[in-house]
Amino acid sequence: MPGIRLEHIVKIYRDNKRGASGTLEVDLAIRQGEFVFLTGERGSGKSTLLELIAGEQDPDRGKIWLGSADLLRLNSRDCAELRKCMGVVLEHDELQKSETVFKNLASANRLEYLKNRLFDRSRIEKALSLVGLPGSADWEASELTPPECCRALLAKAIWRSPPILLLDGLLERADDDTAWDMLHLLTALNDRGTTVVLATTGSYGDMLRKRVITLRNGSITSDLRRS
Repeated sequence: MPGIRLEHIVKIYRDNKRGASGTLEVDLAIRQGEFVFLTGERGSGKSTLLELIAGEQDPDRGKIWLGSADLLRLNSRDCAELRKCMGVVLEHDELQKSETVFKNLASANRLEYLKNRLFDRSRIEKALSLVGLPGSADWEASELTPPECCRALLAKAIWRSPPILLLDGLLERADDDTAWDMLHLLTALNDRGTTVVLATTGSYGDMLRKRVITLRNGSITSDLRRS
């Protein structure tokens, strides 16, 4: 599984939805198999940092490495292929309310779903069970409560068993029971080797004794590793 490296990254970001603007300047390495919490107040740069790793934005300067691959030098086809190793939930990701839960999850990889319909159905149903939504594949997404939507979004990220998970804002949208259920599942996945990078305004990383990276005004102000 590939590690993640951001070298001399500079990104000027403006986001009216978050009410945030500023300049992100970071150097960061995340080893394969780590569980990392990105913390900081709203507008500190957490979401921008995750979007850079996920390929949703390009930096103004610097390099982003996934293993030995320089993501910014790859052609679009190779870059898309490499990013299949990531399961991603960004801050404003939502389910399509007019679709079933199954179609929402399958849409993450539509072409492969069309080729492997039965195989994907089995994997999606297993992921829904893991997040606490067994038997929900054919429910309309509009029937889900907000905490159930969080669980379904996590299932959308994990059903293809990617080696890297990039998750933003899930815990803030969940109630306490749902948040801890998701954290227990993510810890179990991490114990099996999955890299987890989770952005949150909470102090879950301290309680779980994981690596906690704190951002403020676009800079890393602390990076605490715990065993």
